[in-house]
Amino acid sequence: MDGKVWLIVGTVLTVGVAIAAAVLFFRVLKARRLLTDAGIPLQDKALFWAALIYTVSPVDLIPDPVYLDDIGILMLALRSLHAAAAAARPSKEPGVDVRTRI
Repeated sequence: MDGKVWLIVGTVLTVGVAIAAAVLFFRVLKARRLLTDAGIPLQDKALFWAALIYTVSPVDLIPDPVYLDDIGILMLALRSLHAAAAAARPSKEPGVDVRTRI
């Protein structure tokens, strides 16, 4: 394979990873309404803001053309925020504790 094919493959992969990072970034922004919920611990709210700041900051663990570290941080923030919201929300079923439900 010549250099032109590698350039095309690299560009397609970079665009794909950038799109995935953008989708996760907007999912985190959509989840910001959970920040106003009083039942969610401050630690999870701080993780949300830290993920946003890390994503837009020029300082990264891996240089910016590779968004794998940004995607990982955003996924961690989403998972933590939604888990905290699920634990804080009362169960719809009587007698079932949401934190122990699988």
